[in-house]
Amino acid sequence: MVDTEKIRVVIVDDIAETRENIRKLLQFEPDIEVVGVARTGREAIDISKDVKPDVLLMDINMPDMDGIAATEIIRKIVPFTQIVILSIQNDPNYMRRAMLAGARDFLTKPPTIDELNSAIRRAGAMARDERSKVPQVSGVQISKTGGVHPSGSPGSGGKVITFYSPKGGSGCTTLATNLAVCLNNEDTSVVIVDGNLQFGDVAVFLNEQGKFSILDLTSRADELDPEIINDVTIKHSQSGIRILAAPMKPEQADMVSGEQFTKVIRYLRSLYSYVIVDTASSLQNITASAIDNSDLLILITTQDIPSIKNSRLFLDEIDALGFDRKRIIFVMNKFDKRIGITTEKVSENLKQEVTAVIPFEERVIVSVNRGIPFLLVDKSRPLSRSILSLAEVVRKRISELESQPETLTSVKSTGKK
Repeated sequence: MVDTEKIRVVIVDDIAETRENIRKLLQFEPDIEVVGVARTGREAIDISKDVKPDVLLMDINMPDMDGIAATEIIRKIVPFTQIVILSIQNDPNYMRRAMLAGARDFLTKPPTIDELNSAIRRAGAMARDERSKVPQVSGVQISKTGGVHPSGSPGSGGKVITFYSPKGGSGCTTLATNLAVCLNNEDTSVVIVDGNLQFGDVAVFLNEQGKFSILDLTSRADELDPEIINDVTIKHSQSGIRILAAPMKPEQADMVSGEQFTKVIRYLRSLYSYVIVDTASSLQNITASAIDNSDLLILITTQDIPSIKNSRLFLDEIDALGFDRKRIIFVMNKFDKRIGITTEKVSENLKQEVTAVIPFEERVIVSVNRGIPFLLVDKSRPLSRSILSLAEVVRKRISELESQPETLTSVKSTGKK
């Protein structure tokens, strides 16, 4: 492999011995070149500006600025640089924060040589892919949800809308499937992606079953074409939306990386007007990738205190990461007027307006058990009308964001077409 094809790596750690040990581990790899080292987060930012590495190995604990804060800034300055976080603490909270900040991978120190090399090569491949796009578009920007947008626009192709609730049982899948049906028409095509890779039920909610799942796309994420997408996705017999199902077995979820998931979402947005992503409540790699690549995030809460508490924690988390709250549509699901917790109280407490309210109706469980979205049964009922209203809110918010490109340029991570 010639020098110009080597993966260019910067090592960041405040301990000189650690930097040297990693450098020695990598010096015998013919396709990897260490092009710089840094002792602090601020030095890492400076050296990234100068050498623009493919991969940056970042220690998480440093005296001046932690690795997560530095990651966020570097991903804004050099969007194609992929960052692998190294930490002595195998803490899920650190991992979640790192991925939301834009890290490509997370390794526990000290990593084995195989772990290190594999992570660098995966990140290096992603960096090359991102770098290759830079000459093809003018003025690449990074959105506060993380996507690469040409010329500061809100994203080429279709719009990615992610449903997320930090508490299980809030009704994400019900709302995601019904909104997908609502947005689909002759002018706007829709694909719904089941991002709950362990226990996803999107296909079940739509009474469909196919031979394939997202695994059949992620395994060839670099060679997708419309024919492959058509073969793997399921066409919903009643509405015509396409469904990208979750893996058949929970253990297969580990076979999908955040990088692969991102590539699939990017490609789908080039084919469909709307890519609806239903996610798991745990904020792990795939969910973080979905949120990071979204034009809009539909955040779901209900009137119970644990759900509201978790929503507040989630909002605090993404505030710290610079996520633009204008891209959040905050929805209160299963709303019951008899319960004293009002939308006004929740909006005030969380400092985030509840934009849409979905009323509680017992017939939802009947709809789920039959596998027929309630919107297809009766559009005149309050429940169905609330979904129609939510669709209008989505269209309006997208239009507002497109008319204000100055709000769309900022901090982080995985990148969109």
